[in-house]
Formats: sequence, structure tokens, C-alpha cells
Amino acid sequence: MNQARTAAAVARLQAGLAAFRASETSGALLLLAATVVAILWANLGGSSYSDFWHTDLALTLGDAEISMSLQHWINDGLMMMFFFLVSLEVKHDFIMGELSDWRHASVPMVAAVAGLALPAVLFLALNAGAEGAGAWGVVISTDTAFVVGLLAVFGARLPQPLRAFLVALAVVDDVGALLVIAVVYTESIRIVPLVVVAVTALVLYLLQQARLHRTAVYIVAGAVLWVAFLASGVHATIAGVVLGLLLPVFPPERAEVLRAEELTQVFRRTPVAATGNAAVEGILRSVSINERLQLVLAPTVNLLVVPMFALANAGVVITGQTLRHAFTSPLTWGIIVGLVVGKHAGVLGATWLATRLRIGALAPGLGFRHIGAGSMLTGIGFTISLFIVELAITDEALKSDARIGVLTASLIAAGLGMVMLESTARYDEQHAPARKHLTRPVDPERDHIEGPVDAPLTLVEYGRLGGLDDADKAEVLREVRDHFGPELRYVFRHNPGEDPAALQAALALEAVAAQSYELFAPMKRELELATQDEELDARMLRRVAVDVGANLPRLEEAVRLGMHAVRVSDDADDAGTLCLTTAPTFFVGEVIYDGPVEAADLIAALEALRPGDPSDSAERSGRRRRLREGQQT
Repeated sequence: MNQARTAAAVARLQAGLAAFRASETSGALLLLAATVVAILWANLGGSSYSDFWHTDLALTLGDAEISMSLQHWINDGLMMMFFFLVSLEVKHDFIMGELSDWRHASVPMVAAVAGLALPAVLFLALNAGAEGAGAWGVVISTDTAFVVGLLAVFGARLPQPLRAFLVALAVVDDVGALLVIAVVYTESIRIVPLVVVAVTALVLYLLQQARLHRTAVYIVAGAVLWVAFLASGVHATIAGVVLGLLLPVFPPERAEVLRAEELTQVFRRTPVAATGNAAVEGILRSVSINERLQLVLAPTVNLLVVPMFALANAGVVITGQTLRHAFTSPLTWGIIVGLVVGKHAGVLGATWLATRLRIGALAPGLGFRHIGAGSMLTGIGFTISLFIVELAITDEALKSDARIGVLTASLIAAGLGMVMLESTARYDEQHAPARKHLTRPVDPERDHIEGPVDAPLTLVEYGRLGGLDDADKAEVLREVRDHFGPELRYVFRHNPGEDPAALQAALALEAVAAQSYELFAPMKRELELATQDEELDARMLRRVAVDVGANLPRLEEAVRLGMHAVRVSDDADDAGTLCLTTAPTFFVGEVIYDGPVEAADLIAALEALRPGDPSDSAERSGRRRRLREGQQT
């Protein structure tokens, strides 16, 4: 009995730790906790804080030796992992993420540049000719971990595009901060180690072109880069930037995914070491090492490296004397004004200007009230700000002033940002349309409906074609429709996202429906089955259109002229307003469905919409149980 209770307690603890590790707020909480501990330690432990972090630690190999204080091992060594992760995220976002589409990236990019420049201008205006003027880089960066953590507190109360906007802005912000660190805060340069850097970078580039997926090779290359940068005089953490930018990133290729699936099936039939290794190799080849390392590194960096950095750098002695010195120093006020006023005004003003000049547009569902509140959070310049304090300032008194300025500005920006976000969320709840309900009612004159138009139950899908699981989803929907028969109407709406092939499929489906409404459903089903084995492309669209009896020349002309683009974009705009970032997304009745895409679960959600006859409940439960058992089999 005691063993059972112990096992249950351990299981609960493990589940709690896993949930904390996966939470977006966990990194911010640990960072805040480490900061508080550092300040308490610095103020309650005499000189123990400074003595501990300035303890020397040396690594020796024969006659070679690297000796630094513990603080420098963290700042110059562990923080390479932080900049490596940032660099991986930057490259991924520019190639496959938010910054890959100019329409979506242009506004946060312009806002980020203004959010870099205006704080520096304000700082220099208050510190021109002063001893701390060279520390202007302290005010240019935003702490992404704090921003994302605070946004996560509001969950679905704020539109998802706000998070995407601020993350895209933070990516560009990080690029600017990394350039400043590499160019401005490098005192002397030695050429020979930089030659080693160049040769290593060339090798990494060639490995990137070959899409090598062996993590160990990149670890060795990273170590070589770090030592070379350390010897060159350029800050050693830039090794993480170079390494991250040179690692391959690519979307999963259908052929590799299918190959991995085949190898996994072989292992399932013959579970031995050889087939297991082959399956692992297939899976690793199908996903870029950039994404795999992001997944592995993010918890370590956010939950260990960054809090360790804060513990080693945020400890500032706070007394009446240090506070008086700080708050009469132009350095402190330059940091506060730069981060709190400069960041907010720069980001919000540049966003307004970029949209007015039609450089880009805000995502559907995102308004200036959201940008105004979110841009205040960009004034939380913590991790990189404290990092640049160590690079830009040598005088200990000025370092204390700068740290107090960073902590004060971050607290003000966080406090004001949370108040503004809460006000915005409440306004949305009272005035904005609910993002969990359909914004456009089902219209038989407009929508593609399968089943009786006046059926008592409705299932709406915002979907896109071209996924590997299209056939599985179609089978789930067939089971759901068979279960309800004439009691259910199924509605399909387009959400092609940024997938060009899915957009072409949506345009082709609308062109076919314009020829004959009866052809829409057959063509959609044929495409779902075809994409199980081959990639969705123009050739497949033509073949399937001919198979279902469509007029091919008319279809090609309609797609070429974009005759039905408005119809597709209307659905896509609805999806954007509803913040539907994944497809398929289902609505049961008019309420969003957030459960698994399994027949039994969708059936249960639809059954809950009707009161039903109590005598039928046992029979319906039995049918759902048998359906689940059939799926598991």
C-alpha cells in the first residue's frame, strides 16, 4: 500500500515537473527567482556574492590553459548556448517561420528597427559626453523569455497573432543586439584565430549543403569555433551565432517522411536493434537538425542557462547610498527612459507608420490596442541588457547604476505592460467577437455543405489539403457522418495558410464547384486520398479534376486568373480573425472543438449538442465504445 502511494506521488511529481518544463511561463518564473536570489545574496552575504562569482576556474590540456572566473565561464561559455538557440530561432523564422513572408514580417521588422534605434537615441541624448555613453547597447534589446512568459499568463484572452508579432519583433531585435555585440563591443582582433573561424565556417557550410544530421559533428565544430573566437578577441558567444546560422533548416520532405514511416513499420514487424537503428536514422533525416536542437536546447537554456546568468550578474548591492547614486546618474535614467519610453514609442509608432504607408498589414484580429499594450513589454530588457553591461562598462559604480537601471526599467515595463494587456483583454471580452465561436454563420447559399442543409447538427472544418494525414482525417469524417446520417451537415471552409500548394488546391476546388456544385465533394475526397502517397502539385490537381469529370481548360483558366481568390481569401480571413493557426480546426455547432481528431471524440462532442432521449444514451455510449475499440484495433 505504501509502495503504491509512493509510486503515485512520484508519478504526480513527474507529471508536475513535465508540465512546468513545457509551460511558457516556467522560464520567466525561474529567471525572476534567480534575479531575486542574486539581489538577496549580494545584499545579505557581505562580499560572498562577488567573491564566489570571481573565483577562478581553469581548464588545462598539456601546456594549453583557459582560465576565467566563474562569472566569465557563464557569460562567455554557457551563454554561447543561449546565443546558439537565438540564432537557430532566427534562421528558422527567416526561412520557414513568421519572417519568411514579407507581408507578415514587414511590420514587426520595421517596428523592431525603430525599437532598436529610438531607445539608443534617447539614451545618448541623456548621456552625451558622459562616462557611460558607450553603454547605449544596454537599451536596445528585449528579453523574449519574459515577454513570452507574461503573454502566456493571458492565454486565449489575447489574440494569437499578438504573440507571433512580438516573437517576430524579438527575432529582429536579437539580430540587432548580436550585431552590436560583435561589432561595437569587440576591443581587439587577432587574425590567425579568425582564419580558423573562417575555415570551420566553410566546413559547416558544406555540411549544411549535404544536410548532415549528426549532432556530434556540430558539437565538435561548435567547440572549435568557441575556442577560436575566444582567442581572436571577438566575444566568444558569437560562436553560437555563427554555428546556429550555419546549421541546416528545411521543411520535412514527403519522401523522407514516408521513408521514415516505412522503416518504423519494419521495426514494428521485426523489433530488433538493426531495424530500430534504421528507423531512428530515417526519422532523424526527415527533420532538420535546426528544429531538433531547438527542441532539445530550449528547456536547458530557458530553465538553466539563463537563470544561471541572472544569478551571476543580477546581484547588485541596494542601499540608500547606491540608490541615491543611481537615481542621480544620467546612466540610470538613460536606461530607464530608453527601455520604457523608447521601446514603447518606437515599436508602436513604427507599427502605425508602416501600416499607414502600406509597407505591410497587421494580422486579422490584431489591433493597435494590442500592439500598444504588447509593445510596453518590449521594454523588459533583461538578459542581453545585463550581458552588455558587463561588456560596455568597467567601473564597478557605473555597473551598479546600470544594473539598477535595467532592473527598474524592466519592472516598470512589466508592470505597465501587464496592466495594459489586462485592460485590452477585458475590452476584447466586452466588445470584440469571441474567438471561440464562428464569426460567419453557415450560409447554404455560400458554404460547401454535405448533408441536409437544415440538419439539426453542424460540423464546420477550416482545413487545407496536402497533408500526410488527409486520408486519415477523411476516414474520421466518414465515420462521423455515417454515425449521424441525415442529422448532420458537414461544412468545409478553406484555411490554406502560407502553403502555396494548398492555396492552389483551394482555388482549383472553387473552380470545380463553379462548374458543378456536385463535383466539389468528390474532388476533395480524391485529393485527400491521393496526397497520402504523393505530393500535392499542379499535375495531381489536373489529373484528379479530369477523373471527377471537370472541364480542365476552364479550371486552368479560372486558377490562372484567380477568379475565385476572393472566396478563398474570405475563408482565410475568417480563420485569421479566429486565430486558427493549425489545420484542420473544427467547430461543433458554432463552438471551436479542441479535442483529438478521432471519430469517437467528435461524435461525443456532437452528441452533447442535442438533448436526446435518455433511453438512447446507453445505446449511443455502446456505439462510441465499439467505435473506439475498432480504432484501437
